[in-house]
Amino acid sequence: MLQPLSFPLAASGLVAAVTLSCSQTAAPPAEAIHAEIQAATTASTPTLTPQQSGTTNRLQAVSPVNDQVVWASGVGGTYTVTTDGGQTWRAGVVPGAEALQFRDVEGQSDKVAYLLAAGPGEQSRIYRTEDGGQHWSLQFENHDPNAFYDCFAFWHGQRAITMSDAVNGRFPVIRTSDGRRWNSIAERLPAAQDGEAAFAASGTCVATQGGDLAWIGTGGATKARILATIDGGNTWKAYDTPIVQGTPSSGVITVAFRDRTHGILGGGELARPDDFADNVASSSDGGKTWTLRTRTPFSGSIYGLSYVSGLGATVVATGPKGAAWSPDEGGQWFSLADAQNYWAVAFASPAAGWLVGTGGRILKVSF
Repeated sequence: MLQPLSFPLAASGLVAAVTLSCSQTAAPPAEAIHAEIQAATTASTPTLTPQQSGTTNRLQAVSPVNDQVVWASGVGGTYTVTTDGGQTWRAGVVPGAEALQFRDVEGQSDKVAYLLAAGPGEQSRIYRTEDGGQHWSLQFENHDPNAFYDCFAFWHGQRAITMSDAVNGRFPVIRTSDGRRWNSIAERLPAAQDGEAAFAASGTCVATQGGDLAWIGTGGATKARILATIDGGNTWKAYDTPIVQGTPSSGVITVAFRDRTHGILGGGELARPDDFADNVASSSDGGKTWTLRTRTPFSGSIYGLSYVSGLGATVVATGPKGAAWSPDEGGQWFSLADAQNYWAVAFASPAAGWLVGTGGRILKVSF
């Protein structure tokens, strides 16, 4: 749908530090507790290391396979891949896709990856490589001029789902069970609100867990919703969210889950990049109900967010106006200095995460 540019230690460590202090015979002064929390937080502040992507095109999506293999994608038909943790990146352009915007990428190995081009009509496509990007095959091309595919996510190597903006009151969502053929499941999803759509900002408007769970974030309508399935897309339910909503340029932009029940979403109002608004909410019941959390310390919308794999409720969020991390699923946020204009973030482990953004910039993030 909307193209944003053109519109468009872990928590347990903190608790342990405070608990240890409070176990003394005399309660320590508030200043001492605050100092210990600050010290623990400072010790856990991530390290940011710039890397050379091999392109100056805007990067909008990133997909770590593991600590060494990472794929990223962006405008101008661009992809880039590393097999050594980002010490070197190899960038390329998919032949025939020079005018496309790869708003999402899903890496599966150093050889196999998928690219999703987002745009109206035939600009929405899915490509697959089996040889590390030397050759790409076109798997899906949209022929509905009113559809606009925004993001996709895989349950595993052969099963995936792709989200599109609503057309005539329905979402023309497609899925694959063999990693090659994509079929419509539009009739299985709830009816769409007028103007309801997703945001093709960072390839994270849909999240998957396990073999059957998926959540899609929407906006652009009266209500910003989460569409959820627990059976691989056969049946769906819609749940309201409390973040800023109600305009064509507001709603849920990015969603992530760390297990079957605990999730977080981010969004905002794209038309007001300098304003602060309710842009974070979390769920502890599988996405059925959502609770507002603390706003990020940077203004404008959250374009992408990710749990830090292996660090429980620790989350990193990013957008054009900044980036920040939270040790407690959005309860409190700490800014990442000088990290602006990064659109997407993802982690393979606490020591291996990546922010990607404008000008082909990449930052490795290590906790």
